[in-house]
Amino acid sequence: MSALRIGVAGCADIALRRMLPAFAASPHTEVTAVASRSAAKARSAAGAFGCAAVEGYDALLERPDVDAVYVPLPVSLHAEWAERALRAGKHVLAEKPLTARPADTARLLGLARELGLVLTENYLFVHHPAYTVVRDLVAAGTIGEVRSLSASFTIPPRPADDIRYRADLDGGALLDIGVYPVRLASLLLGRDLTVHGATLRHDTARGVDLGGSALLGDPATGVSAQLLFGMEHHYAAGWRLHGSEGSLALDRAYSPPADHRPLLRVERSDGTEERVLPAHDQAAEAASAFAAAVRRGTGDDAAVLRQAELIDSIRRTAHRTRI
Repeated sequence: MSALRIGVAGCADIALRRMLPAFAASPHTEVTAVASRSAAKARSAAGAFGCAAVEGYDALLERPDVDAVYVPLPVSLHAEWAERALRAGKHVLAEKPLTARPADTARLLGLARELGLVLTENYLFVHHPAYTVVRDLVAAGTIGEVRSLSASFTIPPRPADDIRYRADLDGGALLDIGVYPVRLASLLLGRDLTVHGATLRHDTARGVDLGGSALLGDPATGVSAQLLFGMEHHYAAGWRLHGSEGSLALDRAYSPPADHRPLLRVERSDGTEERVLPAHDQAAEAASAFAAAVRRGTGDDAAVLRQAELIDSIRRTAHRTRI
């Protein structure tokens, strides 16, 4: 089949730094246009990839040479532009999270199915082959029966004008950073997790949460996940999966550069093994996975909706410390 023709709605950092190069490099995708509200920004981004520059997102949706739209806009704009793209007959890959509210996520997934289109969200790390290695080790019984997961993703404070601090754009640590360890928990422990408790540190002046924690568990099996996230911390991005006979641990777990070789620690009573895994471009894998989903005619709607429900449950039930 011919390459999936991608139109990019916005010139966000993740688009310029990771996804545009990935779309351009993949044999399964082709960037045909980049749109921005600023014509100059569109020209600058498009020039590096030899594609059309488009002023305005509506003009992008009107183009017949665009099969699918990648949406790296602020979270508050995802639902609007994902719906517009779907109604224009385009498949959609949106940056995480797909929307800020599970009702919007469910509605858009239903619309995509009704129109015969694929709609999904862009968690890069789930496509890294390191997680295939992890799942194979667990399936082989290397650490015995899985008992729990501890995971963290924290970053230092951003500049004061960063969009993560804007409540009107659905900013905050939970939607920007906390979504990663939550998605990891479902990936490693399954989709039957529920939220047993959560905390959020809420910045009353700016109206956003700056960090928090969550305890998730599967009532049927007793496995649990202790998650920490925030944007007023020292940088940390790792996890440990605890089993009855050992554990697995990985650092730089969510957004490693393409040349990074992950170090997976396997600890058992008979010793510790450090496995250096091959480097891999998870953005390229994500681009190929999206193209494959379009070829199949279906994405993983259940995973997308379950993620939205877990995040909403954390937000609704969290004890808030106001600062």
